[in-house]
Amino acid sequence: MKEIFIVEFPSNLGLKEPQAGKEPGVKDLPDWLWKHSFHKIINPKDTIRLDAPKYSNHKDSETNILNIDSLVTYAREQAYLLNNLLTQHKLPLIIGGDCSILLGAAIALKQKGNYGLFYLDGHTDFMDISLSETGGVGGMIASIVAGKGHEKLTNILNLSPYIQEENVWCVGNREYDDEYENEIRNAAAVYVSLEELRKQGIKACAKNFLLQVESKKLDGFWLHIDVDVLNDHIMPCVDSRTPDGLSYAEFNELLSFLLESKKLSGLEITILDPDLDPDGKYTKDFIANFTTVFNAALNV
Repeated sequence: MKEIFIVEFPSNLGLKEPQAGKEPGVKDLPDWLWKHSFHKIINPKDTIRLDAPKYSNHKDSETNILNIDSLVTYAREQAYLLNNLLTQHKLPLIIGGDCSILLGAAIALKQKGNYGLFYLDGHTDFMDISLSETGGVGGMIASIVAGKGHEKLTNILNLSPYIQEENVWCVGNREYDDEYENEIRNAAAVYVSLEELRKQGIKACAKNFLLQVESKKLDGFWLHIDVDVLNDHIMPCVDSRTPDGLSYAEFNELLSFLLESKKLSGLEITILDPDLDPDGKYTKDFIANFTTVFNAALNV
């Protein structure tokens, strides 16, 4: 069994300000989970932290993207850290942060070999900057790691694409809009909306993904978890709320299939904003569900 390392990437670089002069609160998620005993329940071999560069709400004039230079700097530092863990056959459990933290992980994976990505999110995050109203990388990171977008982000260390487009699975989207969905429908990536996930069944979706990882002889896969994939009633403390979403029963079932796979190389948790859950009610429920499934799957 791989040793588990909690890795804290407290970044909000991929999001816009929720209101003028206020930074997104997701950067406080590692400390927030610590406060609510997440680390104690997981009981990792060690906890490693890499603080993010300073946040700015100004868009880059060339790319129209927020914090692009800081994101590149941070991603390179993240990749170096994660590369070391992967080389030692450790299992990184990353606490973000917003979804842009995937960039560092994707670079590290490309440096190690050929990997798949299971992108579990209430949105596809697979769109071009032209569709982004915010300029936040968090909303387009799945397409960026697949090589689509400005080369400042897609070709760091000349490694584009970090993950082959056809090995990216975007699962759980419920932002049902043709212009938005067509970005991924017209891509080689696999798109399983929330509606489609329920139609084909959670077990079938997970098994199909894991079968592809095996049949393509991939070196492993990365699991991205944006908590906004959960139903809005049980996880409202996110930056982009949308009706519906997975119940904990559905989420736990899907999670257990993926976590039990020997091909799992690492995973990350993103977007839960402590500012939006002041009494910790939703955080406690999430921790109880996630840690129970995680510890059972990895025989902790």
